[in-house]
Amino acid sequence: MKTFGAKERVAELLEKMLNCNGSRKVILLMEALTLIAESQFTLLASIGFNNDFKEAESDRINAIYEFTLANFKRKISTEEIAAVANISPHSFCRYFKSRTRKTYSQFINEIKVGHICKLLIEDKISIKQICFESGFQNFASFHKYFKQVTGKTPLQYQKKFLAKKEKAVIVL
Repeated sequence: MKTFGAKERVAELLEKMLNCNGSRKVILLMEALTLIAESQFTLLASIGFNNDFKEAESDRINAIYEFTLANFKRKISTEEIAAVANISPHSFCRYFKSRTRKTYSQFINEIKVGHICKLLIEDKISIKQICFESGFQNFASFHKYFKQVTGKTPLQYQKKFLAKKEKAVIVL
C-alpha cells in the first residue's frame, strides 16, 4: 500500500468530495482542513511583514483586477486598462509589472486559462467552443498559452481530470 504525504492525502479527500453529498462532504472537508492545519509549513514572509500598498494603490490594483475579470473574454487595450487605473499606458505597464511581477498580457492569459480549466472540467462544450468562449481569437494561441500555463494540451488536461473523476467514483 502506498503512503501519501499530506498534500496527496488532501488532494485525495478533495477529489472524493466531488462525488459526495450532505454530511459526508462536510466530514471530508473537515478531514482535509485538519490535515492542512497539522502539516508542516514554511512561512513565506516574516511575522512582521506588512504589505506597504497604500490604500489608493490597493484601490487601483483592485479596480484593474475587477475590470479584467469582468472583461477578459474580449480584447482589452492597454489604453483602456490604463484609463481604469487612471495612469498613462506606458506607466501602466511599469506599474502593473512592479506590483504583480508579470505583464498584463500574462495576467490576462492566466485568467483565461483558469476559465478554460473550469469549462474543460464541466465537459459541456467542445474544446473549439471553449477556445472562443474563453476570449482567445484563434486556436493556435489558445493551445500555446494553455500548454504554457498548465504543461498540458486542453485535451490532455480534460482527459486527466475526467479519468481522476472516474477513478474517484469507482473507489467510492
